[in-house]
Order: sequence, then C-alpha cells, then structure tokens
Amino acid sequence: MPSRRVEVVHVGSAARDIAADDPRGWRLGGGVTYAALTTARLGLRTSAVVGVDREASTAHELEAMRDAGVDILTVELPEGPIFHNIETPKGRRQVSMAAGVAVRPVPLPSAWLGSRSWSLVPVADEVPDDWADVIPSDAIVGVAWQGMLRRLVAGADVERIAPSDRAILRRADLVGLSHLDVARDTSLGDLMRFLHPGARLLVTQGGHGGLLATTGDDEPTEVLRYLPTPTENEVDPTGAGDTFLAALLAVMVRPSVAGSSRGSLGRALRFAAAAGSLAVEDLGLAGVPDRPAVLGRRTRERVRRIAAPSLTDRIGVEDPRQ
Repeated sequence: MPSRRVEVVHVGSAARDIAADDPRGWRLGGGVTYAALTTARLGLRTSAVVGVDREASTAHELEAMRDAGVDILTVELPEGPIFHNIETPKGRRQVSMAAGVAVRPVPLPSAWLGSRSWSLVPVADEVPDDWADVIPSDAIVGVAWQGMLRRLVAGADVERIAPSDRAILRRADLVGLSHLDVARDTSLGDLMRFLHPGARLLVTQGGHGGLLATTGDDEPTEVLRYLPTPTENEVDPTGAGDTFLAALLAVMVRPSVAGSSRGSLGRALRFAAAAGSLAVEDLGLAGVPDRPAVLGRRTRERVRRIAAPSLTDRIGVEDPRQ
C-alpha cells in the first residue's frame, strides 16, 4: 500500500477557455487542473491550491478532480485568466480575454506542508516567488515555466516574454516549457543559468519530441532526446504539456508509477510521453489518462527507442506560426 502522506501539492489558477461547444461557453483548464488530475489518476495522493473566479468555482470539472482523489483548496479571485484559443493552419493563436490576478500563499493543512513534492503550475504568471518560502527544503519541486513566459493584456494576443531570474525557478528540481515559449536561437545554456546545478529541464518540441537536460555548473551534464509518442486521434492539444510534466514529476516522486522500482530517466521520459500523447485524444480534462492507460500505451511503444543521449543544445525548431 502506498503511503497516505501527501505526495504532491499543485499550485496555480484554473483558467476558463472559450469553447463554443460547451453550454457554458467555456471549458475549465489551466495547468494546475491538468497537473493535479494527472498525478491523482496516476495514483499519487494529490492536493491542489486552485485559484478560481466566480464562474470557475462552480465548474463540474472541479468535482471530477475531487472524484479522482484530488484534495482541492480553492482560492477565490476577483478575476481569473480567460483564454480564447484559435487553431489556425500556422498553429494556435491565443487571445487573452482576462489576465487574472496572483494566487498568494494561504494557510495550508499541516499534512500538505509535509508533502514530498510541490508543483507550481502558473498559466498567467500568477504564482509569485513567495511560494518558494512555503515549500520544505527537502521537497522535490516542479515548475511549469511556460506559464511565466507570457504577457497578458485583455483583448490582445498573448505575447511571449524573455525568461528572467525567479526564486521559484532557482528552487525548482524539474522545469518544463515548450520550444515555442522561447526565441528560436535559445540554447540550453541560456535557460540553465536560471536553474540550480542538478535541476532537470524538459523542453518539448512538438512533433520533434524534445529534450531532457540535467543542469551543470556551466553546461548540461546530460542531455536526453526523446521521440514523440504517436496519438490515436488528436482532438484537443490543450494541457498536453502540463500532463507530460506532471507525469514526469510523478515518476520522480514514486518511480514504481512507471512500472519499475528503478529510477531510469529514459523510462520516466517514455512514460511521460505516453501520458502526454493520450491527453490530446479528448476534450479538455477528459483527456487526462489514468495509469493503466499510460502503461498500455507504453507497452505499444516499447519497440521504439525514444530516449537517447543527445549532443543537441539548441532549443528552437521551426515555428509554424512564423
């Protein structure tokens, strides 16, 4: 039996994504919802601090998360982030309908404060550096960097901003972002200077797979390249990156989640890639897979070698939007 100790606490705002096919006119999203549902469905005892505006606080998706085992503490916000995601032949165009406000640290149950890992999952740069002081020194910390690399102005397209030094980045042991979140000529060294030695940086590169690099003092000490896991039928790409990162963190916290007690980075990557591939096969949070589904897809993919050492240090690949 797994320990009943809280294994991961996620922090971030629930976003509302405009959806014409939903009777509400929107669908609940945001990195914190995808990440928390992922770790819960993979079997980890999961808690989440979720910022919500008035409409989001009534979302049936929150109940689905609770049903999956997520212990949720909602933080009421005067405004939450709202996005209109528009798919075009050149890729996704994202419009900010509301920027939201910060989710400040709040009093937490003592069981949460002793969690083995923490996952800071901003979608609109709403997780301030104050959270770094809340996290125990021995906890594993994951950060979804992409949510800190956006400038949101209501009514305007979301703009990319350059990475900057942040306390929660310095505290992070696992950091994830997409190659589309940074300039094309960005190198691993450009990004690793914001992280502590030994931290792992995940860079997803869409159909090219991606990289997992371990930070050294001046350069990466190890870089693994993985190939993408094919999907059956892509329905909605929203949340795939957050699902991937959360699955990778889950294996770091409890290696047996991936089907083995051995903590192999290659195995962890293959497992996380399978989780990310499943996440796009249904609408919104309905696509987040459980552990049997991920292990099943892993079995299908075992004939493919999808994690190997790489000398590549260039982050950017061709951006279809340019």
